[in-house]
Amino acid sequence: MKRIGISLFAALMATVCFANTADVLQQAWLKGTTDKAPVFYEPGETMAFTIEPQGIEGKMPEGKYFLNWERTGDDGVSEKGREPFTGKPFTYKTSIAKPGFVRLYAVVEDADGKPFKKKPPEFKGDPSTPEGKRALKRLKNKKLTVFFDGGAGAAIDTLRQAAPEPADFDAFWARQKAELAKVPFNARRVEAKCCNKDVCLYALSVDCTGGMPMTGYLSIPKAAESGKKYGIKIQACGYGYHDYGPIAPKNPEADAIRLYLDTHGVLLPEFGGTSEYYKAHGEKIRSNGYTYAFDPQQNSNPETAYFRGMILRMMRAIQYAKSLPEWNGKDLHVYGGSQGGAFAIWAAGCGEGVTSIRSSITGFCDVGAELAGRLRGPWPRIKYVEALGYFDPVNFAKRIPASCYVDIARAGLGDYTCQPSGLAILWNTLKCPKRIVWVQGSEHGYVPPEYEGRDTVRSQDAGNAESGMDR
Repeated sequence: MKRIGISLFAALMATVCFANTADVLQQAWLKGTTDKAPVFYEPGETMAFTIEPQGIEGKMPEGKYFLNWERTGDDGVSEKGREPFTGKPFTYKTSIAKPGFVRLYAVVEDADGKPFKKKPPEFKGDPSTPEGKRALKRLKNKKLTVFFDGGAGAAIDTLRQAAPEPADFDAFWARQKAELAKVPFNARRVEAKCCNKDVCLYALSVDCTGGMPMTGYLSIPKAAESGKKYGIKIQACGYGYHDYGPIAPKNPEADAIRLYLDTHGVLLPEFGGTSEYYKAHGEKIRSNGYTYAFDPQQNSNPETAYFRGMILRMMRAIQYAKSLPEWNGKDLHVYGGSQGGAFAIWAAGCGEGVTSIRSSITGFCDVGAELAGRLRGPWPRIKYVEALGYFDPVNFAKRIPASCYVDIARAGLGDYTCQPSGLAILWNTLKCPKRIVWVQGSEHGYVPPEYEGRDTVRSQDAGNAESGMDR
């Protein structure tokens, strides 16, 4: 009995000690910085990274945790290491011999090599509702590890896209626009529920070529009924398809005419869309086992590529919005992130008169990056085929006029869903007023807490001369 008691006591004490050491890291994160602004190195120049733990609550136990780090880059060089994690700063020095980016990833792990994970926050929503499903998905995707994922670039202003632009790029899109022009709007509106008493909200469907209509939610300020005119703001969503269907915005602002575009053009619930319909359509848009837009066979012909229909629906959204009598005739803004960021670039470069865009973590830039051996992440890796050049946002960026302002609101130095080299090439291609915010330690869906030196902001005027920089 005495032995059992002692063993039980020891087990309980071990549990308490484990809980205490875990609590030490529950609020922890890794702050990464470089010895100079991370996008202004030269080839061969030493890049000095410092990873400094933040948010540690208490004394770190000795020998329990380690920092596992890996350096990769556009030069194909790889280095790895493992250091005792004591809570003190870790410094790593490297360089890259050619123009491009270095990536440094580090994560706190235990002695067995398993990444430490924080306790997940409690979910208090209703997972049976579309809003609850989205909230639960966000919670499941929340970063629970203690990590740093960032990098630095050398001579990035000299980077250019790897694959040449299709010779008939303009001719191809002229044919698509001519086909679209043959289709009348035939717009249908159904009033939708709205929490903002100053706005009228409508479910919208407008005929379009490309296989599907243009659909989404349209909000118009009620003050327009008395003759007041407004600018237009069009929002495009990121990559994905939801089996539960589109969700109407609950509280659209009354500052503009707003169009929340459904990039797939599905039947909205207000027009009879059901869960069965959305599930069936989700299967329909898959191709040869690939999720939408990823099938290389489908992408080998620009006429059958899924991106074609998406861009045509964006064009139709702009055309329809400009036809509204409530528009002020001058302000036309498009915004989105990831796939939505690509939509914003497509919109600005398609010749429909967009005046400004905000394109964050822009997707699909430099689709032929693998041809130059540049570093890319495991997802989404669209296999390169030549026809993808008709949809590369970089090729649309070349056609954005000087009258349009482009804000690349976030470019993550640890984002290898939309890799830094693609964002740098997008920036280099733009010949209009522009701004880009490079965020150290930012992955595609993660931005580290605010701290001095996290962001590197660059801006240029229409003459392509540097007009502002925060290093």
